[in-house]
Amino acid sequence: MLQEYTEQIEIIGLYGFYILLFLLIGMSIQDLLKRGDVPKFGRNIVWAVLFFGCFGFIAKAIIEIIWTSAGIG
Repeated sequence: MLQEYTEQIEIIGLYGFYILLFLLIGMSIQDLLKRGDVPKFGRNIVWAVLFFGCFGFIAKAIIEIIWTSAGIG
């Protein structure tokens, strides 16, 4: 039974790894911004860049799921 779902388990594990990676990156950036006494405008720019990077991975996953279910990919 486990062999039937190996691919799905791998995909869930990969996406879980991405979530954990972005969480750790976010925590380290927050620490650096606090220690560096960065102004509010600079903090907003840094968080926007991190958000758009994360959004790109989410959009890629959604597009991949849609294309796979439609038989394109």
